[in-house]
Amino acid sequence: MQLVDTHVHINFPDFQDDLEEVRLRWQAAGVSHLVHSCVEPTEFLTIQGIAHCFPELSFAVGLHPLSASQWTEQMGETITHLAQSDHRVVAIGETGLDYYKSDHHEGQRKAFWAQLEIAHSLNLPVIIHCREASEDMITILHRFLENMGSVTGVMHCWGGTPEQMASFLKLGFYISFSGTVTFKKSELIQASARQAPSDRILIETDCPFLAPVPKRGNRNEPAFVYHVAHKLAELRGVSIEQLAHETTTNALRLFNLNPTQTTKPSPSILSSNHELVLSSTIRSSDN
Repeated sequence: MQLVDTHVHINFPDFQDDLEEVRLRWQAAGVSHLVHSCVEPTEFLTIQGIAHCFPELSFAVGLHPLSASQWTEQMGETITHLAQSDHRVVAIGETGLDYYKSDHHEGQRKAFWAQLEIAHSLNLPVIIHCREASEDMITILHRFLENMGSVTGVMHCWGGTPEQMASFLKLGFYISFSGTVTFKKSELIQASARQAPSDRILIETDCPFLAPVPKRGNRNEPAFVYHVAHKLAELRGVSIEQLAHETTTNALRLFNLNPTQTTKPSPSILSSNHELVLSSTIRSSDN
């Protein structure tokens, strides 16, 4: 049984001291591939350095909506260049809208649209962060489809209603479930998990945030994606093996992945020239 964790942040300082041990645990849990998200282009070299040591890691490049005030035309050119510079870049993002933590709405919409254009031009999917902004998100994606052409991607860390999910599914997007689907009070997320079509669901940890039950309260890590998969299988009335097969197949398709399991010892991350970094803008237990 193989699992793909489609959204991690293992470059954060939370993993500074034991990343190699964390890797051994995700391998033991059956995680054969990971997609590393990016909150700011300045993270790119660090993420790339980790991928040099862990060949089962693919990654994205983009600007998180909570950092949208940093957006410039030059940053767009930088993201485009970086995305073209490494074959392991499989997506643009994470990008999107976050109206819960920021009132910089117009700036977020501008940065999001520009990153949609980059994804469209490079034929890459987008990793979308959407919090308290579903109506604007749907409007923007509809407008982009009508004026610029198709773009695909994933609604990461799904936290909306089944009705909102249906709108994103119609637009061709995948829905990724995180540890929140295991929380007792997440009735709407669990309803979405039951209704999502089997060819559009993904799983993720969003680590180090949002550890699933029974690990809630701890630092989240890729091995815990097993608990997300287990809860999804339970909600959907299928075996964990079937759920793993479906979500892995979907991840391969969306991100054009060729996952490689490896048991070779990895070079020490701490001896590399890349420091583990974190944007203070994004640091939160509720990413």
